[in-house]
Amino acid sequence: MFYLDTSVLVAATTNEPRTIEILAWFDLQVGEDLSISDWVVTEFSAALSVKLRTRQIKAAERVDALAAFARLCAGALALLPVSRSQFRTAARFADTHALGLRGSDALHLAVSGDYGATLYTLDRRLSEAGASLGVKTALL
Repeated sequence: MFYLDTSVLVAATTNEPRTIEILAWFDLQVGEDLSISDWVVTEFSAALSVKLRTRQIKAAERVDALAAFARLCAGALALLPVSRSQFRTAARFADTHALGLRGSDALHLAVSGDYGATLYTLDRRLSEAGASLGVKTALL
């Protein structure tokens, strides 16, 4: 199972430096078990709001990205629930202060690890932290 963090989905649905590369990667994943967590839904919307507030995207681009994300959620992506125990695991991961994990990244690691998935990300720090914590990661 592949667990996608929010950075991959933002790159796939907005105009970023690696958008073409990420879209090509998605095209190669036909038949793979791609998943996200309920948390990704929240974080994705927040990321687009930040992009809009900071004028990285226009309102119409935000609407288009949200629609593209909704299509992915309705088709290619399985939505995984987040449990209380995964929040506790995320807190334990975040307590490892030397890793420099944000709460959201710790939660991605906890969820993907609990489901036995490999976490796919564009975030080098997150990928390296996963390796330190025994969670399978893949840096795209």
